[in-house]
Amino acid sequence: MNLTTDTAIDPIANKKLVIATDLDGTFLGGTETARQGLYRWIEQNREQVGLIFVTGREPRFVRDLCRSGKVPRPDFVVGDVGTTVARMEKELLLAPIAELEEEIASAWGDAGNRVQAKLRGVAGLTAQSTGFRYRMSYDMDPARFDNRALDIVAEMGLDALISDNRFFDVLPKGVSKGPSLLRLLTHLEVDSRRVLVAGDTLNDLSMLELGLPAVMVGNSETALVEKLTGRDHVYHAKGEGAEGIAEAILQFDFFGKKAA
Repeated sequence: MNLTTDTAIDPIANKKLVIATDLDGTFLGGTETARQGLYRWIEQNREQVGLIFVTGREPRFVRDLCRSGKVPRPDFVVGDVGTTVARMEKELLLAPIAELEEEIASAWGDAGNRVQAKLRGVAGLTAQSTGFRYRMSYDMDPARFDNRALDIVAEMGLDALISDNRFFDVLPKGVSKGPSLLRLLTHLEVDSRRVLVAGDTLNDLSMLELGLPAVMVGNSETALVEKLTGRDHVYHAKGEGAEGIAEAILQFDFFGKKAA
């Protein structure tokens, strides 16, 4: 992937609504009918609606998902749990935004090999086979997981993130979905009041805590719900996945229909 530099204000800044959504369990969650209904609505309203995927998935997964034609094409992608920040090109290739990734790359350095060495043999962790640039990710067995892994990562000056009680991510200090999304929105000069953030697991917590209009979809993990219950800017939808996102769009009234 070639790094790109953006200087002009992007058209997404003029959209009435920008949906910044997690994928698994959120944008890709819910019934087929609900998903297709939301996707169709987005495509029919692209002049007014921007789309950002904020996901733990790597660029190749996002590229293949978009090439399948099963989802609308995002304008931007915050991937790899916030360690990739990129524009989606017309060819459905991700072009990382240099000025937003420089700090991430610097914070990570060459930590990949050191993390693997330090966590090798720690019970309950199996390294994922995907090659990552600025993070390491593991499948976690909660019944066998050794909490010593958290101390090891902290001693290395890095952040550990457990989500859905089955994933263990090692990230650069201070880097996750929320901070990276906020930096992208600031870079693009998007009005935060026009953004809907959507998620369902603890790796979405940092973006749901930003203070932007946010939705926990109906199938959100209990730990996330417990963290965010009572936050005025967070709507807990009844609908699961895509249905919950559609529910929140109406709840926050981004298009002013309640006042009409």
